Amino acid sequence: VHPTLMQTMEGTPVLVHAGPFANIAVGNSSVMADKIGLKLVGKDGFVVTEAGFGADIGMEKFFNMKCRTSGLQPSAVCLVATVRALKMHGGGPSVTPGKPLDAVYKTEGIELLSRGCDNMVRHIENAQRFGVPVVVGINRFVTDTDAEIDTIREAALKAGAFDAVVASHWSDGGAGAKALAEAVVKATDAPADFKLLYDVSAPIEDKIETIVKEIYRGDGIEISEKAAADIARYKAQGFNDLPICMAKTHLSFSADPTAKGAPTGFKIPIREVRASVGAGFLYPLCGTMTTMPGLPTRPCFYDLDYDVDSEKVIGLF
Repeated sequence: VHPTLMQTMEGTPVLVHAGPFANIAVGNSSVMADKIGLKLVGKDGFVVTEAGFGADIGMEKFFNMKCRTSGLQPSAVCLVATVRALKMHGGGPSVTPGKPLDAVYKTEGIELLSRGCDNMVRHIENAQRFGVPVVVGINRFVTDTDAEIDTIREAALKAGAFDAVVASHWSDGGAGAKALAEAVVKATDAPADFKLLYDVSAPIEDKIETIVKEIYRGDGIEISEKAAADIARYKAQGFNDLPICMAKTHLSFSADPTAKGAPTGFKIPIREVRASVGAGFLYPLCGTMTTMPGLPTRPCFYDLDYDVDSEKVIGLF
């Protein structure tokens, strides 16, 4: 299956290839798509490639799995943050699809936001562990206040981010992301010392524990009898040296989706370890995580249409 060439509304080429969910799989675009992009832009060009969900899973897998396989080294990380998401990590009410958003997410709340910035700070620190400069892109909503934006920016810079820049591309198109793009370009000129988190030749359980301690900041792992038997079998079959693809909730650093912010003092339960030998990795199942995404029985594309007269897509929003 070859990459699909698409374009943004402003004509920027986009390669869509692979990219399964990062909570249960790799969560990244394909190496093939990245290499095609790099070839097309030339030695002075830039390719932006997505690593899905939180940086504790998408970014970690991008570095430890994708970069290890491709041999490509990233020049910078663009970490996306929003006022609303950080408020939720600060202890804000739960957000349920289809239900009205609580007022705290649409009104100024510096204290709540400040607590939630601990989550962003940990992601910044994690990116720095790989030796890559980090630019925080603050995706601004119309309800965000200047004081809230300043709070995020100050926390990001204090944590060592190369820069923290507001982006409004959702409303202003490419012009709304110009300042962010310029900051990322500058960051690529900053000193970098890219390094992987673990040696693939280390024992399977050690690689899992390294991810838990270094990226999630947990105290360790709890391996079930089933997982221990799985690990022993893969070692005997010669699969010890495969990289690790953690199947973990994207809603928390821990295996508990309700544990927001930057939790500590927890262990990650490993109930089972499976092998995707053809794809080249082992994937431990953390806690109650399942590998089947929750999709509706009736696909949403049934409600999408295209008006040839107005040239507008119907039913997308």
